Amino acid sequence: MSSETKPELSVVLPFFNAEKTLKAAIKSILDQTFRDFELLLINNNSTDASLQIAKTLSKADRRIHILNERKAGVANAMNCGLKNARGRFIARMDADDVAHPEKLQKQYNYLEENPSIDFLGSEVEYVPHIAENEGFRRFVDWANSFHTPEEIALKQFIEIPVINPTIFFRRELYEKYGGCRDGNFPEDYEMQLRYLSHGAKMAKLPEKLLEWHDYSTRLTRTDGRYSTEAFFQTKAFYFKQWSEQHNPFHPNIWIWGAGRKTRQRSAFLEEYGLNIEGYIDIKKTKPDALFYQDLPQPGQLFIVSMVTNTGAGKKIREFLQERNYVEGNDFLLMG
Repeated sequence: MSSETKPELSVVLPFFNAEKTLKAAIKSILDQTFRDFELLLINNNSTDASLQIAKTLSKADRRIHILNERKAGVANAMNCGLKNARGRFIARMDADDVAHPEKLQKQYNYLEENPSIDFLGSEVEYVPHIAENEGFRRFVDWANSFHTPEEIALKQFIEIPVINPTIFFRRELYEKYGGCRDGNFPEDYEMQLRYLSHGAKMAKLPEKLLEWHDYSTRLTRTDGRYSTEAFFQTKAFYFKQWSEQHNPFHPNIWIWGAGRKTRQRSAFLEEYGLNIEGYIDIKKTKPDALFYQDLPQPGQLFIVSMVTNTGAGKKIREFLQERNYVEGNDFLLMG
């Protein structure tokens, strides 16, 4: 890398066989109103025209630096970018998305004006390129619905709280707590949970600053590291740490949900030393579960809801809050 004056921001954009979308993604960064950045394009063994597209664009803009990472996988490509990043801040970008022109400026301004915030995202505009996936649409609507550090802290075990290509963070997080870890788990979610476990404050701007394009080739559709079980195992590891700090009854918990899938997933919690005292269910007929209407007054147990049915989490939260249970003190949603 050049020894010239360091930029304020490093934008890390890994790519693999993205010839159909890469140019638009790169152009959306080059056209930002914020100008003081370097754009690190990490080629991860592409065999199509992606690398040539990157080289052509780099000839016209000195802010572009092309790197090559031979170890396959987005985690390795992202780490290659992080190791070479020189900016005070680091932003993530995907090769199949499009950033709005003011995204980087607005995020830079926010972090400059809010020194207590370490990690920032934004809302996204969902752009489907296949028959619209209602699950992805619901996830986007959910992710766009909360913004504050307090909300993110409470919702971190439901799903990834900040959509990955929107992230913009202080490089100190990477220097203190590392970059992406490669393994049989969703690397972007694991990194966010790890940063949160160390006390990082995350927020989101309440604006749609990125077009999040949904293609059939998205890793969350094709890679086993993004399976529901992989997500629950990652959640379980970091929930154990959360419980040690916040659960007054740690390691004891009650699980809301008594079905087969829920019991299988709750086993991940037991692997990390949580003690499941019992299960709670909406059916009175289950002899080995506590009927939800028979819950004691708050302050006597801690509940983890692991029901994943659409809309169930909202109903469970509302019911418990009506019973004066406090989210984060008496219960938490995980699913």
